[in-house]
Amino acid sequence: MTEASDWPHLFEAGEGPVLLALHGTGGNERDILPLAKAIDPGAAVLAPRGQVREGGALRWFRRHGEGNFDVDDVVIRSGELADFVVWAVDNYGLQGRRLVAIGFSNGANIGLATAALHPRVIGEMIAFSGMYPFADRSLTTSLIGSRMLLANGRADSMAPGASVAKLATELRERGARVARHERDGSHGVTADDLEAAREWLLS
Repeated sequence: MTEASDWPHLFEAGEGPVLLALHGTGGNERDILPLAKAIDPGAAVLAPRGQVREGGALRWFRRHGEGNFDVDDVVIRSGELADFVVWAVDNYGLQGRRLVAIGFSNGANIGLATAALHPRVIGEMIAFSGMYPFADRSLTTSLIGSRMLLANGRADSMAPGASVAKLATELRERGARVARHERDGSHGVTADDLEAAREWLLS
């Protein structure tokens, strides 16, 4: 376990909202910065690094295979990420600032897990190519007051439509306000996704 104060990360100051930027598998804290800035060039960006390695690639939690997540590890790692965010908010003087998590793929999944389990830490989330991260487990946390945007491609085999539908249902049943942006195509982030994210951020 990495102590919150020792977690490798980047922070860029800005006058807009604070974007907690979560990279995908094989990425890092620098790779995700352009995505955050494309959504809001004036935002402050907090970008931590995933702490799990899979074949040399950085990830946020362990898995047993493609789409087969180690759910116990998802729960543990989301708690660690929540602890890091609490530390960073205090360390960088971000108390009272709007904080929105944005993540792509594996980064979207850890962001969704953290928002679902620790809504007082992450109350807003933009998930690009994310899916339901808890397998057959249901959510029990109250998410009243939480907001989520799910941006997915209809032909994404890495984030199947059935899993995204389950994600939306579980979040809504716990009280979250969920918006969905569906597009043609598969895994990735398109110009349409970015425009949907910008509009949602301003709504």
